[in-house]
This record gives sequence, structure tokens and C-alpha cells, in this order.
Amino acid sequence: MPLLFLAIPLIAVVVLNVLYRLVNGRLALWCAAAVAALQTGLGAYALGVCLKTGTAYSDTRIGLLSVDTLSAAALLTIGLVSLVSLLVAFSAEKEQKHNFANIVLLAMAGMNGVALVRDLFTLYIFIEVTSAASFILIGFHRERGELEGAFKYYIQSTVATIAMLTATAFVFLYVGDTSFTGVAYYIRQASMSGGLPYGITIALILYTAGFAVKSGAVPFHAWVPDAYSASSAPVSVLLSGIVTKISGVYVLMRFFRDVFGSAKAVGNILMLLGIVSILVGAFAAIGQKQFKRMLAYSSISQIGYILLGLGTGSTLGFFAALLHFFNHASFKSLLFVDAAAVEQQTGLTDMDKMGGLSDRMPVTGWSSVAAFLSTAGIPPLSGFWSKLFIIIAVWRVSPVLALVALLAGVVTLAYMLVIQKKVFFGKTPPELADVREAGANFKAAEILLTLVNIGVGAAIPFLLNFLLPLL
Repeated sequence: MPLLFLAIPLIAVVVLNVLYRLVNGRLALWCAAAVAALQTGLGAYALGVCLKTGTAYSDTRIGLLSVDTLSAAALLTIGLVSLVSLLVAFSAEKEQKHNFANIVLLAMAGMNGVALVRDLFTLYIFIEVTSAASFILIGFHRERGELEGAFKYYIQSTVATIAMLTATAFVFLYVGDTSFTGVAYYIRQASMSGGLPYGITIALILYTAGFAVKSGAVPFHAWVPDAYSASSAPVSVLLSGIVTKISGVYVLMRFFRDVFGSAKAVGNILMLLGIVSILVGAFAAIGQKQFKRMLAYSSISQIGYILLGLGTGSTLGFFAALLHFFNHASFKSLLFVDAAAVEQQTGLTDMDKMGGLSDRMPVTGWSSVAAFLSTAGIPPLSGFWSKLFIIIAVWRVSPVLALVALLAGVVTLAYMLVIQKKVFFGKTPPELADVREAGANFKAAEILLTLVNIGVGAAIPFLLNFLLPLL
């Protein structure tokens, strides 16, 4: 099973290029979408098996690959968001469909590797594969805004790369091993025998900073608004929905649980990064006029909730962070799909020039309502439950931080209401009177993600018996 997640997208890339003359761009997108759909199914199956048995499945043929509950959830999310991105690409990508399908498949392979590996250096390699594919996708059409966003992403990603490589060198120098289990054992032994050497402490700081850059957490977030807002519609869905989460947030979750051993100092740093990201992202979002740019700052804020829950170091906090990891991928991808549909049908990104589009684009309008309610943490949608669990976990550690995070939800509600009022409700400008709903692919993506948000929210109460030990 673990090797399949690497093999399938790579084989698909080979087939698409060997049969280049026979496979047109649209068929290439269908092939890539089929791979993403297959991975979504395999990821769901793997998650079910891991939850039922509590067993991780390993494969040592390429380094050390392993599927456990955390990686299975990540693989499921990668497949789902990639599928949605490819559905949007059917309408949004006019000329380079074949190239787009290839690069998305390579990005999937890179992200799958990040989710599967259990070795620091191999992890770095797969993160770089993901970053290289993302850099190409951001500047895919070589327009000025895209190239600027790609350049900012490249610069900050390079800083993160230097930090990760330096940290890995320190770890190998002291530990003589780069496997997660070997490093975790060394850290446990060193902690019990008088504290960590300075070199390992520096490595932990560098890793945390590098992965925070990849996550887009404040103060390492400067690349996020430009990369998200300037990139094409399917790319912004992929970036916001999964790339930053896998390259940054997922790795922090994996390190904090399996390598750092829930170290209190690292947890405090993550909680600080989390609460600052929540506040800066939320207040910055309020002042935005561009639809996708507002959503970009919203993503920064929501990633802060994941880091805040993770930083508690508790079982509940980790579970809540993982649940919000998935929920944020689904509702933020849905909002970016809605933004892409609006931009394609109106040719506009400035929300001040829009209005009343819900009557003319009902699927887009009402799916945005579901995503908005989930983002703001309104019951019974999926975002409510993960935020509730995060607040409970944080309250047990710091009631002050929990109250701040809770009040920040009011700010989230405010800027989400701004989107609804300016874009989907209110008075329609005369020049938008003839706007119609987006194509079938957009509607399919919107309906799929809406059902996911509603379905997960509805399922959580029935799983409370299973969740009660965590609470």
C-alpha cells in the first residue's frame, strides 16, 4: 500500500509523456483526475484500516515508507484537493492542459512522499519536489503577477530549504542517523540525561522556522497573499487547499509527535506562532478588496488554529489540529473554487464591483454560504467541531489564549460576511446583469466540497462515543 501512493502518479506521468502524441490535453486532465480520484479512495480506505486496527503499514523499498492514521488522512486530503484542482482546470486552463496535468501529478507524488517517509533527508527531497512543482505552477502562464508571486515563493522557500538542510546536518553530526525513530530516541535519552546539546536545539529551531515558512505562518507569510491571489484558479485551489499544509503544517505535526516528542518549548513556539497568525491573518483579511487576496489572509489565520491546537501537546489538541487540517482543506478549497468561478464568469476580482451574484450563480452562491459558515465555525458544519475541540484543548493549557482565539472567530465571521454582502448578495451592477452560472466542472467541484463540509459536520456527533476518550 505505501509504495502505491508514489508509484501511481509517477507511472501516470510516464504514460502521459510516452503517449504524448496520442493523449490530448483534455484527456491528460481526465487521466490525472482519475489518479486523484483513485488516491482519494485509497486514502479513505487506508484511513479506515488504520483507525480500525491502530496499525501502521511500512515498506522499506524506498527508504522507509509508512502509512499510519496521520499520513492516511494527509493522503486522502491530497487526493481530494488535487481532484478539485483538476476539475477546475478543465475550464480554467485553455492551452496547456497536458503540461498542467503532468506538473500536478508530480506535485502529488512529492506531497505523497512527504506524507509517507520517515527519514529527515528523504523528507527534504520530497519537500523540494513539491516546492519545485509549486513554483512552476504559480508562474505557469508567465504573466507579471504570477511571476512576482512565484519569485516571492522561491525566495522564501529557499530560506526554508537552507534552514532544513542546516538542521539536518546538525542532527546527523550529533546523532549519526536521520531516521525519525533514531532521532526521537536520541532526543529522549538526551532530555533524560541533562538536556539537549546546543547543536540539536539549534536544529529544532531551524526545523520549526523552515516548516513555518512552508506553512505561511506569521511572520513568515509574506509570500502567501501574492502566490495565492496571482496564480491561476486551479493553482490557487491546490496551493491553499493542500500544498502549504503538507509542506509545512503536516511536517510540523509529524515532527512534534514523532520526533520532538511534544517538547514543551517547541509547543510554546507553535502556540505563539498560531495565535499571532490567527490575529494577523484575520485583521489583514478585513481590509482586502480582492476576493482571492482576502481568502489568502484567511488561510493564514486558519493555519494559526492548527498550530495552536498542535502546540498544546495533548491528544485532544493533536486530534483537533488534524481534523482542522482536513476541514480547512475542504472549506478553503471550496471558497477558492467559488472565487475562481466568479472571476471566470465576471472577469472581476475586485469585490467592490460585484454584487447580487447568488441569484445568477446559485450553486456558487450557496456553496459559498456553506464554506463561509464552516470557516467561521458555525454549527453544525465541519469547521465548528474542529475549532471547538481546538478551543477546549487550548483552554486546558491557557484560558487567555483560548479566549483570544474564540474572539478572533468574530473577526472571521465579519470578513466572511463582507464577502457574502459584496459578492453574492446586495444590488447587482448593470454590467453583471447577464452573468450566468459557471460550467459543469466548477459546479461538480463546488457540490463535492459542500457535501464534504456538511457530511463531516453531520458525522462528528455520531462519532462522539469514539471521541470521548480524547475529551
